[in-house]
Amino acid sequence: MTADELKSLYLGFFQKQGHTLISGSSLIPQNDPTVLFTTAGMHPLVPYLLGERHPAGQRLCNVQKCIRTGDIDAVGDAGHLTFFEMLGNWSLGDYFKEAAIAWSFEFLTSKAYLGFDPANLYVTVFEGNDQVAPDRESFETWKKLGIPEARIFFLPRADNWWGPAGQTGPCGPDTEMFVDTLKSACGPSCRPGCGCGKFFEIWNDVFMQYNKQADGAYVPLSQLNVDTGMGVERTIAMLQGKRSVYETELFAPIIAALAAGSGKAFTESENVTRAFRVIADHLRSAVFILGDEQGVTPSNLGQGYVLRRLIRRAVRHAKKIGLPGGFSKAVAESIVATYAKAYPELERRRELIVRELATEEEKFEKTLTQGLEELDKVLAQIKTHNQTVLAGRVAFRLYDTFGFPVEFTEEICREQGLSVDKAGFDKAFAKHQEVSKQGADKMFKGGLADNSEATTRLHTATHLLHKSLQIVLGEHVKQKGSNITAERLRFDFSHSAKVTPEELNRVEALVNEQIQKALPITMEVMTLEEAKALSATALFAAKYGEQVKVFSIGDFSKEVCGGPHVKNTSELGRFKIQKEEASSAGVRRIRAVLG
Repeated sequence: MTADELKSLYLGFFQKQGHTLISGSSLIPQNDPTVLFTTAGMHPLVPYLLGERHPAGQRLCNVQKCIRTGDIDAVGDAGHLTFFEMLGNWSLGDYFKEAAIAWSFEFLTSKAYLGFDPANLYVTVFEGNDQVAPDRESFETWKKLGIPEARIFFLPRADNWWGPAGQTGPCGPDTEMFVDTLKSACGPSCRPGCGCGKFFEIWNDVFMQYNKQADGAYVPLSQLNVDTGMGVERTIAMLQGKRSVYETELFAPIIAALAAGSGKAFTESENVTRAFRVIADHLRSAVFILGDEQGVTPSNLGQGYVLRRLIRRAVRHAKKIGLPGGFSKAVAESIVATYAKAYPELERRRELIVRELATEEEKFEKTLTQGLEELDKVLAQIKTHNQTVLAGRVAFRLYDTFGFPVEFTEEICREQGLSVDKAGFDKAFAKHQEVSKQGADKMFKGGLADNSEATTRLHTATHLLHKSLQIVLGEHVKQKGSNITAERLRFDFSHSAKVTPEELNRVEALVNEQIQKALPITMEVMTLEEAKALSATALFAAKYGEQVKVFSIGDFSKEVCGGPHVKNTSELGRFKIQKEEASSAGVRRIRAVLG
């Protein structure tokens, strides 16, 4: 079964169960500063998990492209990926555990679908803690379906709990399904989720029952939701009997391009195989980020920083296997060719994708050259003083300042009879990570995902700001992203020149004029085509299946949006622009507050 066949089979199955097929969303979350990328299909659906009515109904299904970088250093093994496609089906206050589990079991084991042997199916459920009771309902449902108790495992929060997308929001216990690969057990405590490879996780049903509050409390949601996920790449690898996701048809063109460029075979050695996997995964992720309609490019902040890190990590491994400069072009084109039918935006942005990859690759080649020159100086000093160990802090400076990989440093030192204080490097790196984490936590504290009153007011104000910018600066102004906390809004928009103080004053006055008018805010559900016919702004291909929500602020603004809004502009208070600055090439940024 190919990836395309799996996706078609899955979506067809759930459409037969009354689910509406909705489109996947951008990799860059809309109005959600709590995460850099869409890591799961639930992100665009948070308002609806909290009780807002979805235009397409209560039963939904789709394919969502996702980016997860938490395990980036593990990429190179048989299963870890930073980019992947996630199949999902949702119930928004409709069916719950019994129906969700029964359908999962049917799709996995029926000969008409995936046809896994029920005797090789193992499942896990949440064991409970001091805040939430054990998930006995899921346990009993699996028993009714014929899974014996010996193959149902109660596991703790770390294994069977799905947290909110950000600091707060919908969450709950899950039940996970594993297929026994029939490998030998790793020991007497071997069980699903132990990580030895005997048990292969294939599906996850999340039961969104709670809303996590800012104080850490779990409050029952007004509606019970189901959020399920099946990774396309991992599932087809299992169905095809492959040893890794990199042996499927999704990666074959990429691997072929790497082999042609390097003159090496994918299975030549463990190191070559790992390098091929890292390059293939990271450039696939980079192509999808660059190809996203929100237009993220490499930078030193936010999504752009992650993109830069992925490209540069790919370049490091390319040097290891002797790939020539400019290798990224052939790889990128093979990825676009593989996915262009499902994601036509990749074809539309092909030229930009290739150009940005080539530019970043060239930049990093120079960075590596500078790092080598600096390392040569340091090694000469070490030898002059008859030392044999390169200090960890020096190795980290090479990494942090020049982007020079510590494994390169270790390899060169070994060649010259020297070693690296790896413990010292790890200590410096850990300190750097903690500082970065604190900065990220501060930067992304709160956000639209919490649906608080203050955040909702600021989100509504972005609609007024957007329209006011178009009136003052021109219709070319388009939203490029936003970051909204309970304290302030940050709004990025397309504009090539600095906004003058006079223009900012006009924008601010225009927003406050609409607030003072006490304009009503209304919502209508219609098709995207109908919304565009009404001249509604539709950002980021914002659509949910056949129906979208259109929010009108009096006669001033009309925009397709899925976020929360106040009922009247009089609820907003005084609007004040605090700062205007450049965000990236051709993009400006405004920070503002409501008094």
